[in-house]
Amino acid sequence: MRQFTIEIPVTEATLEELSPEDRDLVLKARLQTETSYAPYSHFHVGAALRLDNGETVCGSNQENAAYPSGTCAERTTAFYAHARYPEAKFDTIAIAAVGTDGLELADPIAPCGACRQALLEYETLAGHDVRVILAARDRVYILPSVRSTLPLAFSEF
Repeated sequence: MRQFTIEIPVTEATLEELSPEDRDLVLKARLQTETSYAPYSHFHVGAALRLDNGETVCGSNQENAAYPSGTCAERTTAFYAHARYPEAKFDTIAIAAVGTDGLELADPIAPCGACRQALLEYETLAGHDVRVILAARDRVYILPSVRSTLPLAFSEF
């Protein structure tokens, strides 16, 4: 029997410490929380995805009374990005959320398991790491890859 530890590198920064490109991505993700349709959970999530062709695609969570027919912001964004730009590879995704109190969250939140798995598919398709930026009110976490959010990932590779 062997025991091992999995470590995930995370960089914590303020919005001001980000590059202009990453700061813009976070601001777009925050703005997307306003397009969320969340009449049941009242939890609004926005995502902004930068592609290698220079385009940025944004999305937000969309709920439905026929749960689980709704879609999280991360999957809304990823699916639209690939449908709109099928040849483009994902580069970086930023995610922001507004809680049930109407305020941006104090702590960054990570995508749900389904979104992590879906994003991993596009990271595999890209053939390189896709950075993940998790934005909160006063700080952001930067992860080097989608795989780092799902270390024991289900993948054919």
